[in-house]
Amino acid sequence: MDDSTGVRKRNVDPEDEQEEADLVLTDSSLPRNDVTESPSPPKDEAPEFMKEALKDLTPRWRNWWVRGWFSLLMIGFFGVLIYFGTFAFMLVVILCQVKCFHEIITIGHQVYKSYDLPWFRTLSWYFLFCTNYFLYGETLAEHFAASIQKEEGLMFLARYHRLISYMTYLLGFMLFVLSLVKKRYRLQFFMFGWTHVTLLIIVTQSHLLMQNMMEGLVWLILPVSMVICNDIMAYMCGFFFGKTPLIKLSPKKTWEGFIGGAFFTIIFGWFFALFLCQFPSLICPSKISSNFTVDVNCDPMFIFKPKKYNVPLFIRVLLKLIGFDRSTISIYPLQFHSLSLSIFSSSIAPFGGFFASGFKRAFKIKDFGDTIPGHGGLMDRFDCQYLMATFVNVYLSTFITVPSPKKLLPLIVAMSPDDQLQLFHQLKDYLDGQGLL
Repeated sequence: MDDSTGVRKRNVDPEDEQEEADLVLTDSSLPRNDVTESPSPPKDEAPEFMKEALKDLTPRWRNWWVRGWFSLLMIGFFGVLIYFGTFAFMLVVILCQVKCFHEIITIGHQVYKSYDLPWFRTLSWYFLFCTNYFLYGETLAEHFAASIQKEEGLMFLARYHRLISYMTYLLGFMLFVLSLVKKRYRLQFFMFGWTHVTLLIIVTQSHLLMQNMMEGLVWLILPVSMVICNDIMAYMCGFFFGKTPLIKLSPKKTWEGFIGGAFFTIIFGWFFALFLCQFPSLICPSKISSNFTVDVNCDPMFIFKPKKYNVPLFIRVLLKLIGFDRSTISIYPLQFHSLSLSIFSSSIAPFGGFFASGFKRAFKIKDFGDTIPGHGGLMDRFDCQYLMATFVNVYLSTFITVPSPKKLLPLIVAMSPDDQLQLFHQLKDYLDGQGLL
């Protein structure tokens, strides 16, 4: 106890002091030449085959053309995926998930590699495997219940899936504890948290993206297209008209771009939803069979069927002035749902991008990678998409999806014969009580 102040002094371990000094040194030693507090001139990111054609343009316009051309290429690739259907999207979602995880984990490794943290990258990839095994294992067990019943080995994996998942995670957890070394405890726990937050942001939300897709490709194509539209139009409006800064985390973002992107996204979403309703292959739930074909023949939900609505009187008066006289109008209910999705994609989803900007500025880097010229890494393109995927999943479960025989049948098939008979008799008694039998 200090007699003059009455404050108890804490005994400080010299190793803790050294570790705190390491953390401070790490933060102060981050490269500072990539990101500054004020907007810097656009970096020339033109690939070699475009440099000759763009050499006479200013850096700002060179970056504009590079970004534009590769945006068109990505949109074209997206169209190819739509053509090939559900399995193509599933494969690409998994590949993009792995690449985004790699980009974020690589940042952590580059920042702290000088401290030689044992097993950091190995354990990070191990935890990625554990998380994917847990999430996608249950999805496969649900969709292939009938096939799994025929294989004893698969039945064992399906029945004890959660136990196996938990034990594999515990193995990684114990390996992490065994890897702890003196003078590096705080850094190691920091990187442990880094890995788990990355898993939450990347893997969990990519799984929700996959679940959305199983309800019908429209629930992937429509929201993804809205985010793409908002990105493009916000960039275009900001590039040509932007004057008022929007947020300090992204100095190049402007209110003009933000508002312009929202306006065009809402219009795009309304008409694109109408367009997608014309294709049964996109609006039918994806039912994966044992021979890996996708059954897209279904009776569309009511939101994919046109419905007549009465035109309000004041709108009818306005229509008469321009030569139209209609008392009813046919609208797909999906178009009304598209308003909710487009408003979220243009007003809330961009905060995923702001979050990513803050993350990059914290580590003094410009982009997550250099995979896509003019855009950066894959994570730079998916920062808003993952937030959007979570919203769509919540929106579907709250307002759209309802229990159906197609969803319940795999669960019933997975039951034991005694449980199936018990369910049958209970359902029969219930229907008798309702006077339906």
